[in-house]
Amino acid sequence: MQIKDQLQRVIKLNRTPQRIVCLVPSITELICDLGLEPLLVGVTKFCVHPQHIITNVVVVGGTKQVHYDKIRNLNPDIILCNKEENTPEMIRELEAITTVHISDVNTIEDCLELMDMYGIIFQCSPQAKSLISKISSAKIDFEDFIKTQPVREVTYFIWKDPWMVVANNTFINYMLSLNNFKNTFQKESRYPEIAMDGIYSTVELVLLSSEPYPFKNEHKKAIQPQFPNAKIFLVNGEMFSWYGSRLLLAFDYFKTWHRTVLPSE
Repeated sequence: MQIKDQLQRVIKLNRTPQRIVCLVPSITELICDLGLEPLLVGVTKFCVHPQHIITNVVVVGGTKQVHYDKIRNLNPDIILCNKEENTPEMIRELEAITTVHISDVNTIEDCLELMDMYGIIFQCSPQAKSLISKISSAKIDFEDFIKTQPVREVTYFIWKDPWMVVANNTFINYMLSLNNFKNTFQKESRYPEIAMDGIYSTVELVLLSSEPYPFKNEHKKAIQPQFPNAKIFLVNGEMFSWYGSRLLLAFDYFKTWHRTVLPSE
C-alpha cells in the first residue's frame, strides 16, 4: 500500500502495521480512541492520555529527543510523528529504522484528514469515520454557540524565560479564532518571544497555558503591569493545542468557559 502523509511524502507499507511507535501525545490518545491501543509498543513521556499508557507501553523519550536504540529494539512497523512536535533531525534517524508518517495539523480540517488517513493505514475506517462525524457535528454546534459571544483581543502565553506567545500559522491560533478571539500577535509567525517592557493596553484577555510551560496563579502578577486592562486566566492548554479525539472534550470546555468565565456583554 502507498499513501501520502500530510507533508505529501509517499510512504509504502507492505501490510497493515501491527507495531506502532507514537511520538506525538495527542496522536497517542487518538490511536487509543480508534481502538488501536493493543498495537502501541512505544510512546513519549508526555503521552499522558489515557493515563495508564506510559505504564503499559515502553517510554522511548520525549518529543524532541528519543532513545533510538529503544525504538529499534521495539521493531515497529510504523512511527507516527508530527512536523511541529518532532525535529527534522529525529525524522532522518527514525527513517533509518522503519516507515515514518508525519502529520501537519493547523486546522480542524487537517485533524479530520489525519483521522481518515489513519483509518486507511490501520484498517479502522469505521471507527475513524465515526469520530470524524462526531467532531464535525460538535464543531458546527460550537460555531452556532459562539455567534453570541463578542470578539475580544487575546494574548496567549506558552512559555516563560523567555516570554513566548502564540502567533499566526499555528493550531492554537486557529482555535483562538474559533473562539471569537482576536490574537494580539496575529501578524507575527509561530511562537515569537516578546519583550515584557511594553504596555499592551488594548488586550482584553491574557491566557496562560498549562503547557508546555506550566503557568500558575503567581505568574499573573508578573504579567499584569504590561496588560493593565486585561483579565488574566489560566487555561487548559490541551484544549487549545491537542488535535485528535480530545477535540470532543475541547468544545464542551470552551462552552463552559465562555458561559462561566466570559458571560456575554
